Amino acid sequence: MDLEARAHSEHPEELRLWLRLLTCTQLIEKQIRSDLRDQFDTSLPRFDLMAQLERAPEGLRMNELSRRMMVTGGNVTGITDQLEGEGLVERLVVEGDRRAYRVRLTPKGRRQFSAMAQAHEEWIVHAFAALSPQDIDAMHQLLGKVKEHFQETA
Repeated sequence: MDLEARAHSEHPEELRLWLRLLTCTQLIEKQIRSDLRDQFDTSLPRFDLMAQLERAPEGLRMNELSRRMMVTGGNVTGITDQLEGEGLVERLVVEGDRRAYRVRLTPKGRRQFSAMAQAHEEWIVHAFAALSPQDIDAMHQLLGKVKEHFQETA
């Protein structure tokens, strides 16, 4: 039973909408995890870490990676160790702080991430294939209102 199935007609429409959003997110994420594993023998956390590094060609400190990914430093260290062992990332000493490291993609890592990112984009487009461009635009605008509401009240 998915989250949405728990809602009944007596629940507020807002709750039912929230559960539908969560269910859709979980279904898409489950498929993305499976596709990453099957086609690239990798995990979503590894993809996410590489995506952060792709956006920062000069690299990021470990604590910045942890903050951006909203995971513990131990999680980032474990994933970084794996990726470094495969030659996909490298650790660079931060000048002036011998205890800190900056992590960046290697050329091999950039090539591999590029292939994964292209496939990921195709998977996301496919996930929304049942919607027309107008539907997608309307959903984007409506969810933008929800986001704006939270930003104004936070």
